[in-house]
Amino acid sequence: MKHLNEALSQTQADQFGRASAALLNQGAQALPIGIKDRLHAARMKALSVRKAEKVRAQKAVFAGSIGNYTSSSNGIWDTASWVAPLMVLVFGLIGIAHWQNDSRLTDTAEVDVALLTDDVPPDAYADSGFLAFLKNGPLSDSEDSATELSPSK
Repeated sequence: MKHLNEALSQTQADQFGRASAALLNQGAQALPIGIKDRLHAARMKALSVRKAEKVRAQKAVFAGSIGNYTSSSNGIWDTASWVAPLMVLVFGLIGIAHWQNDSRLTDTAEVDVALLTDDVPPDAYADSGFLAFLKNGPLSDSEDSATELSPSK
């Protein structure tokens, strides 16, 4: 005896289906006409209220003469779906370039104002000794180091 978990081969499944259909047809022929009519009406009612099966339909896509993929509906929304992000990218890059240019001009202006309003003449910044003096720190640090070198009383 076979276990219920064993799978039937395709041929065995077909044979079982044919045998079951034959037995059901024999039993249906033996039914009275009134029962047959009620069964037929119940079947038609069940078929009319059953839910429609979901069928997956794929949209046809064809390659154009340039090699682009185009579909049968080339509406304004299809074009806008790729043009809009491209426009946002272009305007974003223009905005960033404008912002960087303004930032560079502002920085240059700040340096010019600092040079022109400072007590030190602009030629001093070109002197390498003055740049070394600026790197060593403010005058107060150099005065402290000068007092340490001088002999104490």
